[in-house]
Amino acid sequence: MKKLFLFLFLSVPFVAMSQANGGYTASYSSKFTIASPTYSDKILTLWKDFENNTLDAHMDFFADTVTMMFANGTVIKGKAENLKGAKEYRSAMQNYKVKLHAWLSLKSDKNENVVCVWGSEEYTDKTAKQVKAGIHEVWIFNKDGKVGLMMQFASVEGSM
Repeated sequence: MKKLFLFLFLSVPFVAMSQANGGYTASYSSKFTIASPTYSDKILTLWKDFENNTLDAHMDFFADTVTMMFANGTVIKGKAENLKGAKEYRSAMQNYKVKLHAWLSLKSDKNENVVCVWGSEEYTDKTAKQVKAGIHEVWIFNKDGKVGLMMQFASVEGSM
């Protein structure tokens, strides 16, 4: 009985540690540290370029092989293809405004710089419908300090 008690007593911390992540293992990483705000500054500049419809202004921030995964399921690969798609998408919007709620520069244990942005957008679409959506984006920089990947998530808040 004493051995069983000793075994249970010693094993509880290990069971607790293995459950510390709710039983999940992150497919990318769960170990991040705060990174330089210069990465967030670049992404906020890109948000401002999109808001102002000046999409050509900072194309040097992107890797030639950039991949963007949008909330609607669209995936676009390549700098030129992304610029073309962004211009087409943005040209269908009027009175586009964003509100930024938070942003954070992180460095993963894979030595990659990651920026997370939370915000909301409001605009009038090409059918004159008012659109409001919550946006969360994850931007990952490559080893050259250029955007290599962007993943977007959105919650549509409906008509205003």
